[in-house]
Amino acid sequence: MMVRFAKRILRNRLAGFGAGLLLMVTGLCLVTPFLGLPDPNVISTADRFSLPFEDGFVLGADHLGRDILSRLLWGTRLSLAVGLTAALIAALIGSLIGILAGFFGGKLDDLLMRSVDVLMAFPYILLALAIVAVLGPGLMNALIAVAIVNIPFFARNVRGVTLVIARSDYIAAARLSGRGSISLLLFEVVPNLWSVIIVAFSTTVGWMILETAGLSFLGLGSQPPQSDLGSMLGEGRAALITNPHTSVIPGLMIFVIVMGINLLGDGVRDALDPRLAKGTLQRSSPVTQVLRTGQPAPVDTQSTLDVAGLSTEFRVDKNPLRAVRDVSFSLNGGECLAIVGESGSGKSVTALSITGLVASPPAVITSGTVGFRGRDLFSEPFDVLRDLRGRRIAYIFQDPLSTLHPLLTVGAQLAEAMVTHDPRLTKPVLRRRAISLLEDVRIANPEHIMMSYPHALSGGMRQRIGIAMALANDPDIIIADEPTTALDVTVQAQVLRILDDLRRQKGVGLIFISHDLNVVSQISDRIAVMYAGQIVECGPSRDVLEQPAHPYTRALLASSPQIGAGGGLPKPIDGGLPRPDDLPAGCAFAARCEMATDICSASAVELRGSASREVRCVKWEAANG
Repeated sequence: MMVRFAKRILRNRLAGFGAGLLLMVTGLCLVTPFLGLPDPNVISTADRFSLPFEDGFVLGADHLGRDILSRLLWGTRLSLAVGLTAALIAALIGSLIGILAGFFGGKLDDLLMRSVDVLMAFPYILLALAIVAVLGPGLMNALIAVAIVNIPFFARNVRGVTLVIARSDYIAAARLSGRGSISLLLFEVVPNLWSVIIVAFSTTVGWMILETAGLSFLGLGSQPPQSDLGSMLGEGRAALITNPHTSVIPGLMIFVIVMGINLLGDGVRDALDPRLAKGTLQRSSPVTQVLRTGQPAPVDTQSTLDVAGLSTEFRVDKNPLRAVRDVSFSLNGGECLAIVGESGSGKSVTALSITGLVASPPAVITSGTVGFRGRDLFSEPFDVLRDLRGRRIAYIFQDPLSTLHPLLTVGAQLAEAMVTHDPRLTKPVLRRRAISLLEDVRIANPEHIMMSYPHALSGGMRQRIGIAMALANDPDIIIADEPTTALDVTVQAQVLRILDDLRRQKGVGLIFISHDLNVVSQISDRIAVMYAGQIVECGPSRDVLEQPAHPYTRALLASSPQIGAGGGLPKPIDGGLPRPDDLPAGCAFAARCEMATDICSASAVELRGSASREVRCVKWEAANG
């Protein structure tokens, strides 16, 4: 567990650099007693302000002739110990306050958080100075002051997360089952807070070291002859111009420690984020990385969109996740190609790969071409691809609530979609076109809807707005990624009719992604069935639905409910999809196929057939010569 966690952190190069700095500093501090260094408090006025590497001083001597290297290492030990101790105290007390306030609420929440508000009413450095002034100068008092002023940071962060957890459904279910408050706190709430507390701790230790050093710099922390990094910096400021090494050296050590802690803290935060735990901890590039080997296939100039040999994988661990494997299809204007398959079969990754929208890293396109009107999109510069996105190739995402901007009105988002590709459009023109688009997708009272925010609209209404945005620039291709998911059947039928009418009237090529064969039967001209990242059957919709050739297609049809057909209950497909990092050598569906024989698993099965009907099955190949 710890090894995997360390690997996640080290994927972030800056976090690894920070960890290296801290390991170096910590290692020096640990071996300091065994280095045989001079006593850090021995005064030798004859050696005052000795320069580095003079008179046996590695880093020189200060204004009293004391060895700077010795004082630096012993002072670093003290500064690290004080900073870590203050952070632990603040984290313990602040987290306890936040947990109790957030979990129990009511008067206890008011009492605790109003007390925290009082602390936050003062600038933290002034509050720390006031506490030290009351307690008196000294390193222990400085530690207490720094810990107190950082308690509100932990209390507020932890309380906010605790409020969400305490009001969650699983906590309510645990209460109904008879669990007590102590049990809920220990076994349900606190385990879910560890990552928040650890991240807060790792990102504040550096600040606490700085605050402690600041108090010592002002003479309120460590007292002579005891020294830490702050007091060394304070003692050397008087000779900053004449003998800068006396203050620059401890200043650099403070910089190295704080920088290392902050960089490592960022890595810990990313490693504890479950959304990033299995991916690389880097910002995604604006286009999917393309690392094709060999010569790309020539682009078909006859089709509006031609996808040939497309393969995309996610490089996370040692074994890459092969999400899409050698996918090929073409699409013309006014035609609808439906891509169907179970969740995880590679449908959405295929669609996102066409315009380079798969997050990279970790995604990499390893082979294939995507030809759009005779141009290979993978060979085009980013500026060209960005111009094509939304203008010539539009995308309707699966969940419009997560893709529509929550702080912009519908009209503003429609206008943005148009003005991005044509900055010359004026506000009156944008308004007229936005209203026309909303009317095209059959939205009543478009003037009112334009002033609405996405959260105020129903799921079907938001999906229609997503369609309107896709049509804003009269694209040649629309990719609709499961646009009817989570919609009721009446709204689903309306959305399908809108898409079907628009693509016929405007001559738009439509790629319709779904896992429901009943849905695609109403709109598609051709169907491509995907399984484990490959197309296993492709052909005219009527042929595929009425005479399915691949066992997986037949299984999908059997698992779909047929209203009024009298066929009984749907028959589920036993088993599950193979792991994308451990795909079989032969047919990927063989383990779930009732017709499979040894030959199916022997070697890879090619997609064979004519231009109108292709199937990836050895039985079909044998039956059709």
